[in-house]
Amino acid sequence: MADAPSDKLRVDKWLWHARFFKSRSLAGEAVANLRVNGQPVDKPSQAVRPGDVLTFMAGRRVRVIRIEAIGTRRGPAPEAQALYTDLDPPTPKTEGETGVAPAPPAAREPGSGRPTKRARRDIDALQRRGP
Repeated sequence: MADAPSDKLRVDKWLWHARFFKSRSLAGEAVANLRVNGQPVDKPSQAVRPGDVLTFMAGRRVRVIRIEAIGTRRGPAPEAQALYTDLDPPTPKTEGETGVAPAPPAAREPGSGRPTKRARRDIDALQRRGP
């Protein structure tokens, strides 16, 4: 019966299967700031099962994920995305959604910065003439 699929899996292994972290050791380190169903987790060996809600930091984002399935391997991204449902609110990306226009690029005075190709040729021509 050792080959029978289980309905639970270690949380670090599940996070790695679901491709939230590039390595299992990174997933194990992330467990320090992880909550399962609102309860803090102490060890990477904590078992999770379908229906559990995970809250954790992935980069600079706080992720809220509901486990839908337990993976058997770390497969391709579409297979990994089928393992969970993202409960995060969508992040606004355009002016219409946020109501705030993106910042304009920094203003430069004419002639500052790198020279254009034409300006570079003129500079080289002046230097070749010499005194």
